[in-house]
Amino acid sequence: MSGLHGVKLGVDVGLVRVGLAASDPDGVLAMPVRTLKRDAKKNSDIRVVVREAAERGAVEVFVGLPRSLGGGETASTQMARDYAQTLVRALADAGQEQQVRLVDERLTTVSAHRSLREAGMNSRNHRTVVDQAAAVAILQQSIDTQRSLNRDVGELVTLRRPRRESGGVPAPTEEFDISQDIEREGGNTP
Repeated sequence: MSGLHGVKLGVDVGLVRVGLAASDPDGVLAMPVRTLKRDAKKNSDIRVVVREAAERGAVEVFVGLPRSLGGGETASTQMARDYAQTLVRALADAGQEQQVRLVDERLTTVSAHRSLREAGMNSRNHRTVVDQAAAVAILQQSIDTQRSLNRDVGELVTLRRPRRESGGVPAPTEEFDISQDIEREGGNTP
């Protein structure tokens, strides 16, 4: 079976808060972990995710990718992509090798609010846990889809090569992800 065996994390990224969920050691059932204050300047929330991944022995992290209902990219989509890229860099800097995958999360927050309402929670109290519930939905959907399709799901995030001045020759130390560039252009990898 494709997909890594072990603990998996789910992350719901917002402008203000980040929801975090984790699976059991067998990677079957998603459970809420915590809600973090989003810290885009100092990335303290990313450091917490990295620490949770290490402490739990996580093998994979799924970051929700909020697309428009039609499947298009939005400002929130780019924010999630940037967050995932920063997370990959932080994991690598910490010497950790968890895979980070972006997964479509359309309507997970709406679904989380509905679930909380159905559980009898007052809508004023949703704010404190809705991000965790959305992270659980992202993670559970990813786990279930992996299992049913018997393959990895989502878009694998790899370290992005540093930007260089246009027309410049790449420095020998720059990292390249040729396959990602080729996929983006619609070609096949060699």
